[in-house]
Amino acid sequence: MSRISDHPVDPIFTTRWSPRSFTGEPVPDAVLQSAFEAARWAPSASNAQPWRFLVARSGDAAWDGFLELLMAKNRLWAARASALILILSARQLERGGTVVDNSSHSFDAGAAWTNFAHQALLLGWHTHGIGGFDRAAARTRLAIPYDYEIEAFVALGRKGDLADLDPQFHAAEAPSGRRPLSETVFAGTLGTLAFTEEWNAA
Repeated sequence: MSRISDHPVDPIFTTRWSPRSFTGEPVPDAVLQSAFEAARWAPSASNAQPWRFLVARSGDAAWDGFLELLMAKNRLWAARASALILILSARQLERGGTVVDNSSHSFDAGAAWTNFAHQALLLGWHTHGIGGFDRAAARTRLAIPYDYEIEAFVALGRKGDLADLDPQFHAAEAPSGRRPLSETVFAGTLGTLAFTEEWNAA
């Protein structure tokens, strides 16, 4: 499926998608460092930068433990990723010398993850966000303090061949579409179109 935007955007936004088929080849330090550097420059409330990343690469000491945290169906394909990254976000920030709750910690971590995903793509690597995993076990096994939210796993790798992917995932192994702006952008209140019909049809 070839993605075509309704309005002009840079191709990076339509070429990024989330495959499940990966080659399993090692990911170089330079690729990870570049992707995390892009994440570093994401915007955040009060510049708190609440995102934290735990990384395991295929074959290293942490890999099996990370993989075991995923739901069984996700392990079937994620086992061929080159790296698994667990995204955390700090629930509090320091403001004026006082520690306060940070209501946008998850929002800001999402911005960092987006930067990571797009920089990885520019380097020829794909990412796939994973919500299906055991959060309670992750907190216990990885000794994650309760002042950090456990957000999501991300699988990173080079896109592999469909033949190397479990057949149950074949039908979904293609870029997905998106809702039109008329279903997601509203003027003031939900249901009130934000743009003219002429713009929506452009």
